[in-house]
Amino acid sequence: MTYLRDAGEVSAEFHARDDVDSLTFGTSGTHVRFVAPGAATRGQFGLFEWNMQPRTGGADAHFHRTFSESFFVTSGTVEFYNGRRWLLARSGDFLYVTTGGVHGFRALCQKPSSMLILFAPGAPREKYFRELADIRDNGRTLTDDEWTEFFAQHDQYRAE
Repeated sequence: MTYLRDAGEVSAEFHARDDVDSLTFGTSGTHVRFVAPGAATRGQFGLFEWNMQPRTGGADAHFHRTFSESFFVTSGTVEFYNGRRWLLARSGDFLYVTTGGVHGFRALCQKPSSMLILFAPGAPREKYFRELADIRDNGRTLTDDEWTEFFAQHDQYRAE
């Protein structure tokens, strides 16, 4: 039990849809809405809406050491790597990845796809997404060692 008072308190925080930050990867057209980053949830979780164009790559096989990750497909189809094989997921399907669990995703279908991604606890993933978009959109070339360092700064480690 983490709440010890006898009565509840007024603590709800409303965030209007138009007031959340977002970014679009210029190279792929993927649009990410930072629905509820860790800063908005007191670090308890982070919730992001991930909208991909048809035939869009995503994240290669990787794992995280400090947070779990959950994926809920809201439209289209998304392929998830579960550490052993790629699985085709469609609207309504859910993938949970424990801390340290190998996973990846991509949307290779012919139609746009969307999903919600939940990180727990609320790691500052928006910083990682912004830096990644900047690297890709500006055509920066990183060496293998530089990619490894960049990923490690954001608790992301290659699995293959």
